[in-house]
Amino acid sequence: LVALVTFLCFLASRAHGAYAALAGLETGSTLLFLLLYLLKLDLRMCWELSTSSCISQQMFCFHWLFQDIFNSVIAALSLLIVCLFAIIFKTNNGTLAGGVFGLVLLVLCVADAVLLYKIAIHRPRGRTAPAK
Repeated sequence: LVALVTFLCFLASRAHGAYAALAGLETGSTLLFLLLYLLKLDLRMCWELSTSSCISQQMFCFHWLFQDIFNSVIAALSLLIVCLFAIIFKTNNGTLAGGVFGLVLLVLCVADAVLLYKIAIHRPRGRTAPAK
């Protein structure tokens, strides 16, 4: 929601295209990850990989949690640069508001990355049920 507000502020102020592009990209990636988790596609996207021997087969699951952490870190670094430029070189009040909302989004991205990292560290590995 904050990413969308930031995007709309930059669009309404007719700021430099990079400001709106970054906010729009973050809004889009946030919506895609939200849909991914709401539809539980992160659990369904596993493929069987057969190795050289016929007996051993492995499951390859794309680690969406780590992709989300990576997205949050990259977005935070990009938002830091762009929003500081938007606040320092404010051309109008819309650019200033977009920069402030972008800094709020930066804090949320850092919090998201930290919380997801803690979830990833404490997630059980392998089997959770005891062997019979």
